[in-house]
Amino acid sequence: MSNPITPILEKRTQQTATGSEYRGARLTPEEGLLLLESQHLAELGRAAESVTRQMHPEHYRTYNIDRNINYTNICSAVCDFCAFYRGVKDPEAYVLSRDVLLEKVAETIELGGNQILLQGGMHPQLKLEWYEEMLGDIKSHFPQVNIHGFSPPELYAFTKLNRLSIRTVLERLKDAGLGSIPGGGAEILVDRVRKQITRGKVLSDGWLDVMRNWHLLGGQSTATMMFSHVETLAERIEHLERLRRLQDETGGFTAFICWTFQPERTEMAHIAPASAFEYLKTLAVSRLYLDNFANLQASWVTQGMKTGQLALLHGANDMGSLMIEENVVAQAGTVHHLSLAEIRHCISDLGYTPRQRNVFYELVPDAPEQPAGACTTN
Repeated sequence: MSNPITPILEKRTQQTATGSEYRGARLTPEEGLLLLESQHLAELGRAAESVTRQMHPEHYRTYNIDRNINYTNICSAVCDFCAFYRGVKDPEAYVLSRDVLLEKVAETIELGGNQILLQGGMHPQLKLEWYEEMLGDIKSHFPQVNIHGFSPPELYAFTKLNRLSIRTVLERLKDAGLGSIPGGGAEILVDRVRKQITRGKVLSDGWLDVMRNWHLLGGQSTATMMFSHVETLAERIEHLERLRRLQDETGGFTAFICWTFQPERTEMAHIAPASAFEYLKTLAVSRLYLDNFANLQASWVTQGMKTGQLALLHGANDMGSLMIEENVVAQAGTVHHLSLAEIRHCISDLGYTPRQRNVFYELVPDAPEQPAGACTTN
């Protein structure tokens, strides 16, 4: 019996000249769903790797060095999947002092980083001026650092607390030093799912509208998907479809990152963690579906070193970040640590040269190209 996904994969991977590019035919949502329903991981991986090589024929694969600084864990939203957030009166609630924040940025630079990922909860009291001052302090001390800051749910919450349009909020934060926006808080961009797992948080159209307005201001951002919780396979495809449509419209997304829901210590701990098989399959289908996204990142932070390395053979062209500091996923009980040497060797072991890049996927010219030692776990 013939494999029903083979014609779909052949359609997608066929090289047809379009100017200087080579791109196969676009998949439909129905075809994407058939691929996700398939258990033929090897075939999906080969097809995704073929597309990756067409889009990235260069001899290298990339990684980044940054630090995830959570300036506060206070959040007005209630997300069943989150073990990180705290209420205003919780004894574990915090807002980082400015001195501590600046010290963390300085440490990041000392370790070779060129960017900070600045995110917090949806604090119900901090006004926009507080965020403008924070951005200004960082940029005045470290003008060379890109601030990859705030997620669409945070930015949407700023509009409500300050009674300002999203356009005005984004313009003010950009003027204060915001360089790019991370794709956090997307989860699954289907309102049925969002209403089931979170309360008090922006819905799908609002998330997309934040990104649309940022892109229209000339800004760039990443896009994400947290999957394998209450969504259906068709809803995963709907998520990818909505991202693909917005990218057609604006072209402002630099990369897509997907990871599996980490249930431990959350209100959804009864859900079994997804397997590496499910992660690699979804990553491969994402690469095949998101034909207008240049870059896909591996998620070794949630999957571990070996699966993170395998992601480079299933559609990813980027190993992700060294992640000097990470708190949200770790709070849910998932702890994977890789050194810079291990990340570089995970790339070189596959025959590629490891190259450091920035958030805009520009290569860092002074970073070393040749690794040393062996790829081992801590």
